[in-house]
Amino acid sequence: MPTENDLLQSHDETSLHGSTRFLDRFQDYLGEFVYGGIDGSVTTFAVVAGAVGASLDSAIIIILGFANLLADGFAMSVGAYLSTKSERDNYHKHKDIEYWEVDNLPEIEREEIRVIFRDKGFEGALLKQVVDVITADKDRWVDVMMKEELGMMKESKSPFAMGAMTYFSFIFVGLIPLLVYVWDYVGHFPGDLFTWSCVLTGLAFLIIGWLKSYVTQTSHLKGILETLALGFIAAAVAYFVGDILEKMII
Repeated sequence: MPTENDLLQSHDETSLHGSTRFLDRFQDYLGEFVYGGIDGSVTTFAVVAGAVGASLDSAIIIILGFANLLADGFAMSVGAYLSTKSERDNYHKHKDIEYWEVDNLPEIEREEIRVIFRDKGFEGALLKQVVDVITADKDRWVDVMMKEELGMMKESKSPFAMGAMTYFSFIFVGLIPLLVYVWDYVGHFPGDLFTWSCVLTGLAFLIIGWLKSYVTQTSHLKGILETLALGFIAAAVAYFVGDILEKMII
């Protein structure tokens, strides 16, 4: 019979495998988390900066910020969902066409395989062997045609998960510029609201920029500086536009 230690070890291993699978799945969608977070933090911070530049009340900043956060986040997530779904549908449409061509025009498709691998440097008996092996299995044949002829790879990510991750990161990171205003509305924030909003948003840009470097495979410093620069420029433009319009209109 298994001992208590065996059961505990088995439980630990199961928990470890579960955590590993979760991290692997999160890493698959890290790009969506990063770009959703960048868009959420930049656009929300731009709304806050523009409202501050126009000398609007904190309550109005909260209303505008949350309206932007929920509406733009939803629009961005729908765009991510539809984009991924369109790519998947387009892939399956062309794959069906390739299956039809393999079934109805086998000699032409076989010749296309021969040309593809001849251009890769195969020749003679080796070329014939490669063509025979590939065309012996219809599924393998179609997969090779999809990749080599059409340059299309199957999208393994779920369109729904892409949209959900984008929306989650947009809301989660985009909420940061509004935190001090919500805090001040609920109670009393002991400091300058816009200054602390800038500080917290800067930290968010730093973390997102650091994660972005893993997606783009660039240096951490470059990813952080690019994200900080993007946020600063967007906020500066929004602030001065709000300030100018407030002086012109009011």
